[in-house]
Amino acid sequence: MAVYTDHIRLLFGLKLKQIRLDKGLSISELGQISGLSVSYLTEIEKGRKYPKTDKIAALARAMDVDYDTLVSLKLSKKLEPISELLRSRFLTEIPLELLGIDPSDLLELLAEAPAKVSAMISTIMNIGRSYHVSVERLYMAVLRSYQEMHDNYFEDIEQDGDRFLTEFASSHSLVDESLLSSLLRTRYNYKILTFSRETNPELAGLRSVFRPESGTLYLNNHLSIEQKTFILAREVGFQYMNLKIRPYTYSYVEAESFEQILNNYKASYFAGTILIRRDDLIARLQEIFDQPNWSNDAFLGLIQSFNATPERFFYRLSNLLPKHFGIDQLFFYRFNNTAGQTNFHLTKEMHLTRQQGPKSMVDEHYCRRWVALTILQELAFLQKKNYVGALCQAQLSTYADTGNTFFIVSVAQPYQPHQQQNMSVSMCFKMTDTLKSKMRFLNPLSPDISQRIVNEACERCGIFDCRERVAAPTGLQKKRQIDAMKKALEELN
Repeated sequence: MAVYTDHIRLLFGLKLKQIRLDKGLSISELGQISGLSVSYLTEIEKGRKYPKTDKIAALARAMDVDYDTLVSLKLSKKLEPISELLRSRFLTEIPLELLGIDPSDLLELLAEAPAKVSAMISTIMNIGRSYHVSVERLYMAVLRSYQEMHDNYFEDIEQDGDRFLTEFASSHSLVDESLLSSLLRTRYNYKILTFSRETNPELAGLRSVFRPESGTLYLNNHLSIEQKTFILAREVGFQYMNLKIRPYTYSYVEAESFEQILNNYKASYFAGTILIRRDDLIARLQEIFDQPNWSNDAFLGLIQSFNATPERFFYRLSNLLPKHFGIDQLFFYRFNNTAGQTNFHLTKEMHLTRQQGPKSMVDEHYCRRWVALTILQELAFLQKKNYVGALCQAQLSTYADTGNTFFIVSVAQPYQPHQQQNMSVSMCFKMTDTLKSKMRFLNPLSPDISQRIVNEACERCGIFDCRERVAAPTGLQKKRQIDAMKKALEELN
């Protein structure tokens, strides 16, 4: 695989620095001999500038090397791992600038200890391949880090949403399917059609498909009104914010670049701003937070009043709570479950806190005391009696191992025909003095909020009298065996 053009100047800078150091020259000495300024040489060595032919010739003469040797992409053995790294596309697949990392700084670190750092990165990449981590999952992990860095709040997109509402919607009216469909057809020349899993079974797992060559948006006809409205708002977001590089299916069939993932996030964020108005939500939340008692029905009613899915509503909460309420110790996650089965799958997560919370597990069982799981079990039980609505429950969960306590609101909703699984989404808040001061019903605790001691996984849990346990504490037992072995080793003379 060829080295990308953008990386040639980085390679040249590293090579120049390595030859200069091998020749025993300081950067100021090289500047005096070559006639180039120290600041300009620094820019070259950091890979920010590529010198013209005459300046390359001057550098070659100053260091007594051939011109062709200096411009060749072939590196010394010491720097070869860097070339391998560039050819792996690591620096093009990962948008380092978005995460506040200058690629030249990374390469400078590599130049100091190229074999060791490259080996570390190669190890991480090999682990990813061993666990079948796709490029899309890698992109999504980077996106989550980007969201967490900014507390999942982006003022520029909020302002785009405000401008749209001023232009196309009255101050208190809901942005609905009719408005969005009309706007897409008349302003952006869309054709909107539907498909079904009966006529297109291969597309049953997709919610929408956009064909740019014809300007046609195909919607899965099994979508709920809330899902359909969100997809239409997302399409408006792509057009209104002029996001050209975008995915054409939802969900993804294949992610071609991180920019696709990022622009999809921006369009989805925009959709949230116009469907769930910031000022309205803040005012309604304040009303709930000021109540002395928590009400599951009132919170579920709040979600439904915005004609939003619970997942989209919680995501909007994650945008606004850190910025407007100072509540930033929170995380969001989604579980899927097939009614009647005992397997639960963590299908989405976002952490705005580094504290304890659900993480994807391999060969372990999530704690069955989590409200996110118990509410799914209750929903499945009610569905046997033809219940068709959603459920909301709140729980104060204290982790047995760490003592960390979280206030968790979980909403479970029935499966959609194209999904065949029930889903619970949860917003979790770390119990802090700030949280207690903002949510009146936490101090004292509202009687409608249950309290439970929980843990992470059955395999690592020391609550031996747990009736919900579904697996033996094998991990905990192994840890105790190792601890006992270490203690015995210390006692040997």
